[in-house]
Amino acid sequence: MKYLVISCSHKPESRSRIFAQMALKQLQATRLAAEFVDLATLNLPMCDASSCYALPAVKRIGEQIAAARGIIVAAPIYNYDLNAAAKNLVELTGDSWNDKIVGFICAAGGQGSYMSVMPFANSLMLDFRCVIIPRFVYAPDNANDDEAIGGAAIHRRIEGLTAELARMTEALFPD
Repeated sequence: MKYLVISCSHKPESRSRIFAQMALKQLQATRLAAEFVDLATLNLPMCDASSCYALPAVKRIGEQIAAARGIIVAAPIYNYDLNAAAKNLVELTGDSWNDKIVGFICAAGGQGSYMSVMPFANSLMLDFRCVIIPRFVYAPDNANDDEAIGGAAIHRRIEGLTAELARMTEALFPD
């Protein structure tokens, strides 16, 4: 069974990318076949609903998503929504998302946008029949608590998300 961890940030040292790398390490530590996809390195075009689908980078990422059973999307929250790169990825790869188990790690500037992932998750559920892990990691930027990048609480929450991804994926897709 194959897992993907997709980092949707284009910022070199983003918190969501660091969290994605933590999730990848956790999956690999439990001996699960997991790959890291960094959208910052793919140079994907903006979806134009036309010629963009034939580009090699778009075909390659679509094939990676199609081959995965479980996916973690790690993205920053901007303007109370997942960033544009995450949304563009779904527009470019469409049906590759069919029947996946999907979990989320969101890095945000504050507490107020904790439900920002829901429109994105609803689209995956309704359009592509994805099963969304109901508990996701939401990490606001708050230096006064243990949600900091190296904090034990964030490690436990990412560990819990990866364990739930594996549990649900194995239950729904026994190989």
